[in-house]
Amino acid sequence: MRAVGLHADVVVITSRIWQTTCTLVRSGEEAFCVDSPILPDELELVPAIAQQAQFQVMGLLATHADWDHLLGGYAFPDAPMGCAASTAQALAGRPGNAQRELRDFDEQYYVERSRPFGLTAPQELPTPGHCSIGDRELELHPAPGHSGDGMALWAPWIRVLICGDYLSPVEIPMLSDGGSVEEYLHTLDRLEPLVSAAEWVIPGHGEPLDGQRARAILREDRAYMEALSRDGDGARLPLARRTQAQRKAHSANVARSAGKP
Repeated sequence: MRAVGLHADVVVITSRIWQTTCTLVRSGEEAFCVDSPILPDELELVPAIAQQAQFQVMGLLATHADWDHLLGGYAFPDAPMGCAASTAQALAGRPGNAQRELRDFDEQYYVERSRPFGLTAPQELPTPGHCSIGDRELELHPAPGHSGDGMALWAPWIRVLICGDYLSPVEIPMLSDGGSVEEYLHTLDRLEPLVSAAEWVIPGHGEPLDGQRARAILREDRAYMEALSRDGDGARLPLARRTQAQRKAHSANVARSAGKP
């Protein structure tokens, strides 16, 4: 696990598994924990990192309904969770799904946790909309495409974009349940002006990106998704992400974009 301070008001924690990111963002006396690392020892360390940085975490935010972004309650069990209305609806429509997927992961990798994964009904947040934090506001932007739900968060006072499962330096764009090429491209269009203004972009998987690198990844991801729509299996993967694992993800994208399970 890595923890990096990008700004006095932002700490990014990156899991050893899938490089899933967890972001602590602060304004004044209030802080939020956005998404989560995965492994038990990582989750146990998050409160200590927050305390050391003098972040008083008052709530959790989830960028989307994938289980690996929903584990913040292990770190802050008393903190309420907020998410896009689309994410709350996705969770309500698949009751127990995140718990089952976490259990499958833990069984596969022999992971033991101190207690079962409890997920209470989250607070629905409007997207587009705003969420108060201290004396400032986070901007909330709809971000479907990877899945059928989700949001990206823009902290304008520090020019930081937390974008969920987009703009990853280690993963190609991925279509999961409910995702679509068309919506993915629409989300990239919505994110583009924020990326252009950003000092830092924090993807759901992979290290934080400076604005220049994030803009380059956005161009690559748009080109890939357009090629996926046009060429299917013949679409070329971004050069730095042509690993065996990402070729397998590409095959899954081809099947999903063709409407196959």
